Amino acid sequence: MPKHADLDADTINRVLEEAGKFCSEVVFPLNQSGDREGCTYEGDGVVKTPAGFRQAYRQYIDAGWPALGCDPEYGGQCLPAFVNNALYEMLNSANQAWTMYPGLLHGAYECLHAHGTPEQTSVYLPKLISGEWTGTMCLTEPHCGTDLGILRTKAEPSADGSYALIGTKIFISSGEHDMAENIVHLVLARLPGAPMGTKGISLFIVPKFVPDASGDIGERNGIKCGSIEHKMGIHGNATCVMNLDGAKGWLVGEANKGLNAMFVMVNAARLGVGMQGLGLTEVAYQNSLVYAKERLQMRSLTGPKAPDKVADPIIVHPDVRRMLLDLPIAFRPSAATV
Repeated sequence: MPKHADLDADTINRVLEEAGKFCSEVVFPLNQSGDREGCTYEGDGVVKTPAGFRQAYRQYIDAGWPALGCDPEYGGQCLPAFVNNALYEMLNSANQAWTMYPGLLHGAYECLHAHGTPEQTSVYLPKLISGEWTGTMCLTEPHCGTDLGILRTKAEPSADGSYALIGTKIFISSGEHDMAENIVHLVLARLPGAPMGTKGISLFIVPKFVPDASGDIGERNGIKCGSIEHKMGIHGNATCVMNLDGAKGWLVGEANKGLNAMFVMVNAARLGVGMQGLGLTEVAYQNSLVYAKERLQMRSLTGPKAPDKVADPIIVHPDVRRMLLDLPIAFRPSAATV
């Protein structure tokens, strides 16, 4: 393909080998400790991530991993999407809770790359691609889940061309944390007089700190975390209630066409969920295989295979071997999930 004409298999293999080292040596050791400690809500919108998360993220962005599959015009490395997905499969195997922070960053990049104005892309994309800023998708509200047609968050026009957003969003993954200097919230809201239902939804950039034209962050914006949820298995990721109290936002794409634009990020998230499934089931298979080789129970039907031990490892039993062979098929994400 012309876009990747200078790329060869050796380069891809080297990239993935380094990705494997990062995942196994830096992120994986934080998986259990991060889940045990979890995120902590410190009050006044402040959330603290588990020990080691910030340092691991610093190593992640210093090595350039957020830029892997992004546009070189804004600092990306322009590697194929499948290479980026292979990285995320390994990251999810190593530590899903940690991986959700940079994962949402990439979705915000995709959305703004497709629908942002030249001014928006010049300010936000380099910071997202570098990993200096992370992102979120703010859809769900307390009274509605996936039924976005009844969302109530309002966006009132301001004299300077921005909008003042008022409302509450819930279950916002990575909504607040201490890992990056800024968080770019992509928020669905309604303009005054907007049609009812999904045809009256607009999309807005609402940054935690408002940047200037050169990307330097300034005043704290009126979007804050009110509390965090506790989701089984991903305590290390901050799932937040986000309150918008006149927060400054800027329209992305066309008015009342916000759902169309947001679906770029939603589809990126769907692919990310598919990679979560693949990554988690891969590590589940690896753990199952190790367990089957170590757990001793009964003797093989064809005679002892570990005569120096009190019993044979269960991997010698036909039904256990069948289950291990079936696992990679059973764990394959369905097309609907991806």
